[in-house]
Amino acid sequence: MSFEIPRKGDVGIMDKTRREAIKDVLGIGAVAAVAGCAGAKMKLTSGAGAPMQGFAAPKMEKVRVGVVGLGYRGGAAAERLAKVPGVEVTALCEVRAKQLDKAIAANVACYGRRPEVYSGDEGYRALCDSPNVDVVYNCTPWHLHSAVGVCAMKSGKHAMIEVPAAMTLDECWELVETSEVTRRHCMQLENCCYGEDELLFLNLCRKGLLGEIIHGEGAYIHDRRRSIFFDDQWQRWRSKWNQVHAGNQYSTHGLGPVCEYMNVNRGDRLDYLVSVDSHQAGYERYAKLTLPEGDPQRKLRFAMADMNVTTIRTVLGRTIMLQHDVSTPRPYSRLNLIAGTQGVARSFPRLDIFLEKEVSREPRSHKFAEAETERIRKEFMHPLWRQTSERAKEVGGHGGMDFIMDLRWSHCLRNGLPMDTDVYDLAAWCSVNELSERSARSRSAPMDIPDFTRGGWKVAKPLGIVTC
Repeated sequence: MSFEIPRKGDVGIMDKTRREAIKDVLGIGAVAAVAGCAGAKMKLTSGAGAPMQGFAAPKMEKVRVGVVGLGYRGGAAAERLAKVPGVEVTALCEVRAKQLDKAIAANVACYGRRPEVYSGDEGYRALCDSPNVDVVYNCTPWHLHSAVGVCAMKSGKHAMIEVPAAMTLDECWELVETSEVTRRHCMQLENCCYGEDELLFLNLCRKGLLGEIIHGEGAYIHDRRRSIFFDDQWQRWRSKWNQVHAGNQYSTHGLGPVCEYMNVNRGDRLDYLVSVDSHQAGYERYAKLTLPEGDPQRKLRFAMADMNVTTIRTVLGRTIMLQHDVSTPRPYSRLNLIAGTQGVARSFPRLDIFLEKEVSREPRSHKFAEAETERIRKEFMHPLWRQTSERAKEVGGHGGMDFIMDLRWSHCLRNGLPMDTDVYDLAAWCSVNELSERSARSRSAPMDIPDFTRGGWKVAKPLGIVTC
């Protein structure tokens, strides 16, 4: 599949009126076919599908997975999934021979047999059609995420999509509508929802220890300058994306966990956002200091701001502040803060928790106590992390969170349970990509966030304290 970089100032938006007009005239099946799978075995019917909140697919004795995209994330995922009980990696797809050969060798070493192998720009279509695949695990570059996901569901497969799973509102809606009609799971692989601190904070919120939740903060602050200029993989697509897109294009690591704390799409929903960009100086400075005279990359200009700040308000009046910075020399941070009427918890720059034990005229919340934080961490460690952390750390993947994520969604499939997050969560979180760019390019004009659940958020049940 080819990838065209939009012109600067063009965020590649199909407005909702046009999308609905196409849907009305051609039916939802034709809409999905725009980015769909020519060889799809499951034919979409016209009209809306059934809601996917609380949806559980029939139990699977074994989950057969096809991994599409074997770069940094996909290659590691293919090896990690082989260590998840009840999961078998049966197919691999990659356009580059070196990465494909490495993944094949690892797969053969694990299973003692050669997996199905697909290559080329359209190889994912054949993988999606394979009768030996139940789940398509999508680790391709951003611009292919939704197309591969749609193809997978139309072929009767469940779609697990790396972050961000959709880059535009159209892609968000198409994934929602395709999941509803095909009755297939479409889950974003947001590993940060399964980190030790994130699960701890979820447990604190579920037990009411922070009181009424008021505010949350999330971020993706990660110095990516070297990758943009010196990594061949990133130069091919992520550098180009950052040259033309503004706003927050990678929000879900921070936003996903906060939405879970706040029961977004399960009693509350994201209502609107405003976004502001700083100017861009970090990439240009880095290029001048690290690249020789005459290198064409020294002339590159980036629309991506050094800092984007996006503020979201929910229907119930809670607020979420998001930050995005991938071009300055700042230590890594996801912020990960959640505050309520009885306390606050944060992960960066270190784990700190304050719970108000009693209300008095003399405030006692002026500082965090390290010993108290450690006591709370041990007492309220999430059972999913307590149960699986030893094995998760052994297998690896961002400190074990990747393994726990894969362990959990595969457990849900093998036991016929709903996923922890669904296609509506995917769409709400990913809508920030386009909407933050619209807002930032429009002097921080407010942008309404669509209700992808179409009212279902009012009755959907919050995610409980889950285990495997």
